[in-house]
Amino acid sequence: MGYYIGIDLGGTNIKAGVVNPEGKTIGKLSVKTNASRPMKEILVDMGQIALDVAASCALPISEISAIGIGSPGTPDNVSGQLIYATNLPFRNAPFRSVIGEMTGLPVYIDNDANCAAMAESVIGAAQGVADSVTITLGTGIGAGIIINHRIYSGFNQAGSEFGHTVIVVGGVLCSCGRKGCFESYASATGLIRMTQEAAAANPDSVINRLIAERNGKASAKTAFEAMREGDGTAAKLVDRYIEYLAEGLANVINAFMPEILVIGGGVCNEGEALLNPLLEKISDKTFFGPGVRKTEIRLAKLGNGAGIVGAAMMAKACYDDGLAG
Repeated sequence: MGYYIGIDLGGTNIKAGVVNPEGKTIGKLSVKTNASRPMKEILVDMGQIALDVAASCALPISEISAIGIGSPGTPDNVSGQLIYATNLPFRNAPFRSVIGEMTGLPVYIDNDANCAAMAESVIGAAQGVADSVTITLGTGIGAGIIINHRIYSGFNQAGSEFGHTVIVVGGVLCSCGRKGCFESYASATGLIRMTQEAAAANPDSVINRLIAERNGKASAKTAFEAMREGDGTAAKLVDRYIEYLAEGLANVINAFMPEILVIGGGVCNEGEALLNPLLEKISDKTFFGPGVRKTEIRLAKLGNGAGIVGAAMMAKACYDDGLAG
């Protein structure tokens, strides 16, 4: 005993890996999710890939302590069900009963953003730190809170939705129904929307040429690329985007005071062009008294590998705590 299987369930792929107690992945496999299928078929494939990845590492199932699953949506780790997922055909999906029966192992589930935060806490940018928060800037804004080396997500496991806190009262309508959400301005989707708006309002901007060269499509990189070419419109846009990002992250810091705040997602590939002005802007928005230690902001390290590791390490934490699985 001593290894853990982490399953990263996405709308496109089901990825699984065998992870040792220190967080090192020793083998992994992937299959297509085919999310339009009936729920039971997807669950059976998840159980099967758990068995297959253990076999691919020449490990008998008796050497696996538990399975952890990171999934979009809202889990219930008491019942072992995924209550709801937006982009998957799941309502009260019986993860534990189906996958546990197939493998004979304890099964634990959590939100995929929480699992990413756990991975960064164990072997990533917040390694060795008891209290950290990880924010992922993607299509939306994902977040995971780690307190005393354990995931915190509220009494109903639906917490840490920082993306749906308001930073602009009466602002852009968000998919959640509120106006002015952090997600609407600081996600990659929000940056793309603002890039398209800037292009339309400034026809001479380099942004328009870059969009034309990419078959009329803007990406989260477009404004930064145009800025590096000396485009003034793009420079103002990037500055405004980072201002929005700083506002939202300052709210997170002021609420939780993590030792490390990790930010990840495709936008963070801009590196110092993003991080340096962000650190400058956020310094006067966070509330630290004289002599009080300040939260450190770091870029995520693990990228796409965080899901498997985080799910496995979440399972290890639950198993070590003696939670029923």
